[in-house]
Amino acid sequence: MSHPDQTSQFALLGQRRFAPFFWTQFLGAANDNLFKFAFTVLVTYQLQVEWLPPSLAGLAIGALFILPFLLFSATSGQLADKLDKALLMRFVKSLEIGIMGLAAWAFVQDAVNVRVVTLLACVFLMGLHSTLFGPVKFAYLPQHLGEREITGGNGMVEMGTFVAILLGNVVGGLLIGMAEGGARAVAIGCVAVALLGRVVVQFVPPTPATDPTLKINPNPFTETWRNLKLAHGNLVVFRSLLGISWMWFFGAVFLSQFPAFAKEVLHGNEQVASLLLVVFSVGIGTGSLLCEVLSKRHVEIGLVPLGAIGMTVFSVDLYFAATGLPLPQGAASYTLGAFLAQPAHWRVMLDLALLAGSAGLYSVPMYALIQLRAPKSHRARIIAANNILNALFMIASSLIAGALLGAGATIPQVFLATGLANALVAGYIFLLVPEYLLRFLAFMLTRFVYRLKLTGDAHIPTEGAAIVAANHVSFVDAIVLAAASPRPIRFMMDHRIFATPVLGALFRLVKAIPVAPQKEDPVVYERAFAEAAKVLAEGDLLGIFPEGSITRDGTLQPFKGGIMKILERQPAPVVPVALVNLWGSTFSRIEGGRAMARPLRRGLFSRVEVIAGPAIPAALVTPERLQTAVGTLLHTGGPNPGPVAVPVARSSTP
Repeated sequence: MSHPDQTSQFALLGQRRFAPFFWTQFLGAANDNLFKFAFTVLVTYQLQVEWLPPSLAGLAIGALFILPFLLFSATSGQLADKLDKALLMRFVKSLEIGIMGLAAWAFVQDAVNVRVVTLLACVFLMGLHSTLFGPVKFAYLPQHLGEREITGGNGMVEMGTFVAILLGNVVGGLLIGMAEGGARAVAIGCVAVALLGRVVVQFVPPTPATDPTLKINPNPFTETWRNLKLAHGNLVVFRSLLGISWMWFFGAVFLSQFPAFAKEVLHGNEQVASLLLVVFSVGIGTGSLLCEVLSKRHVEIGLVPLGAIGMTVFSVDLYFAATGLPLPQGAASYTLGAFLAQPAHWRVMLDLALLAGSAGLYSVPMYALIQLRAPKSHRARIIAANNILNALFMIASSLIAGALLGAGATIPQVFLATGLANALVAGYIFLLVPEYLLRFLAFMLTRFVYRLKLTGDAHIPTEGAAIVAANHVSFVDAIVLAAASPRPIRFMMDHRIFATPVLGALFRLVKAIPVAPQKEDPVVYERAFAEAAKVLAEGDLLGIFPEGSITRDGTLQPFKGGIMKILERQPAPVVPVALVNLWGSTFSRIEGGRAMARPLRRGLFSRVEVIAGPAIPAALVTPERLQTAVGTLLHTGGPNPGPVAVPVARSSTP
């Protein structure tokens, strides 16, 4: 359901379709971490358990929590697709009350072994609780949020999750550290948060099953393999799943090393370790929220390469920032105040905040992309398969980081290696999915060279086949249109542009369709129209420039008849689009027919506009009518649209 009048992601918190779900997720994440951190502190500092030494306590608790993701994610994904998601959420939150009730009983027991064994069982059960909730969480959003809201919604959930994790850890540590009655306070807190979560989830609106006839496959291995094969059918979705799992690998390396990093490298006490967690959480929350602002309320996957670049740059700088830090004077370690008083430490915190913010920019658009493009009937199962991959990648991160440290590497060197590996992995993914690179280029062009204004972009359909037909003013028209579109466009381009060194390589990478005049190269001509028909048959967007070439005087040229040949083979609605104010830029042929003769001809941040009009049904399209529609849109453009005179149209065949 789309709400085009929505002005901000924060406004979602005032709506029933989002707010109860958000606070349910928030309270669940907070309770998970309140319980786990309090238990970790309990067995590390307060109890003496021979079979669970403090050095292994954190590892054991983390492993038990992750284990259900490996065992039950496949089943939880099936349940989320088969059942009403609101009802499933209520069941999960009722289960949480039972688990926290058992944990509360264990916290106040005197028998140490009974206490610890029961709490370990509760860790496993809370992992099961999170396993059941995960697919529901990500499959719920696209059923209630439109394309223009889903990035902001995911950003809010990501921000809320990390704030909840932070608060849960802080509150858990404070309660268990009380001089008297700490365990009892934790017990009461866990049950209270679980009860509050159950009250809130009651207000989540009905969310019908996407595949109610599904037969549950209880085998987690065969089901996971089946879902991964299904995701592999859409390579963009599958490779985005891998990209998200890599982000979990990346984050796990840093989060797992914070205590040792604070103690051994920064020479700080426990408060400094907590500060690092705060900085990281605030960073990733801020980055997640920025996604909606930077994306202009679309699913802007151009942010993903930007985030990947930031993750590498600030990881590498963190290595240098953590080298040669001053030692504390007259004390074994820095207190929080003394740590903050050292200017060198601020660079470390800034690097942590920026790499975490970059991870937010990287992950949120990927989640939104998967939610929109995964098959609706299998959306939750694909997310569940992703959760299994995430768990495996996190386990791998622990093993690899441990191996590096065991081989003599320092913690800053592990961070450096992770940052450099991120550059390789992300680069490989972007080469496999060139759509990310095209959208990144479009994002940079329309943010740092031009100021892009979108008008009528809701006319470009978010699903189904359509032709986007625009006037042809400059060499960057396709890139600007790509930035304006809510999803990828396959462009038909003059075959000669593929011979240019930079643009040719770019358009080949994004699988643009070369087209030549029939008289010049009939083979290329026929192949182009066959490929165009295939694009439409697959339900994708096709971008064309019916003038056939870039204008040499800024005036709209007669539209050729190639559009009719496309529609004869594969009918589809045609969306007229006007590109305004690109004539006169360095990428246009304003310099005596030459382009790029005067770099930054208009300076930076000149305004350009993309205006889309209502789609014309295939049966009503003619070159003349389409030309008139584009010309009309040009006349509605900004203060300096350039020449917009529309000559008398003549139908011709390219």
